[in-house]
Amino acid sequence: MENKKYRLTSETLEIGQIKLFRIEAISSFDAISKGDKGGFIEKESNLSHSGNAWVSGNAKVSGEAEVFGNARVSGNAWVSGNAKVYWNAKVYENAWIYGNAWVFGNAWVFGNARVFGNAWIYGDAMVLGNAKVSGSARVFGNAWIYGDAMVLGEAEVFGNARVCKLNLINISGLILNVTISDRHIQIGCELKKITDWESLDINWVKRKYPEYVEWWNKYKDHILFLANNREEK
Repeated sequence: MENKKYRLTSETLEIGQIKLFRIEAISSFDAISKGDKGGFIEKESNLSHSGNAWVSGNAKVSGEAEVFGNARVSGNAWVSGNAKVYWNAKVYENAWIYGNAWVFGNAWVFGNARVFGNAWIYGDAMVLGNAKVSGSARVFGNAWIYGDAMVLGEAEVFGNARVCKLNLINISGLILNVTISDRHIQIGCELKKITDWESLDINWVKRKYPEYVEWWNKYKDHILFLANNREEK
């Protein structure tokens, strides 16, 4: 039988129909001492009794969400839905992880950041500020998403990339690489103004790149949405 490392206390927090319980350590582990109060969880399946995972401060874990491994959720952060935070990941301040999102590896999500949908944040990546990562997006490596940046759809941001509203957005993993700046979009080898891409005649695509007509119809709205939700320099 798994040795328990915490218990649910009688201190509760109600959010709508959800009732959460503050936890208390009943054994010492890592930097946690027996008797230390933690954050709030809805049920024991939200926080593993194995490993050094912990929820502290006024952080919340609810629904079918899971925190395990050596992960930490703290501050006023909230992990809900079917989200998972594990390995050495950290979620803190006012960050919210929900839906089917995963945060793992050595990734950090903090500030007012939101990660949701089927998004994954992993490796040594960081999502902070007011950034939002959603859809099936993947952020990994040493990438940072910050400011008011949004990464969505099937985008991948990786390596040492830095994405905010005033910086380049680089999207790979869509067959054609896409780079978005404040006034231009480069798709593959074609560089055009955002306004030119917006008014692009589909017949031009059919004539010049017939093999990418389906690709353009599938991704154009996502690409133009990203391009038009940026601050001007």
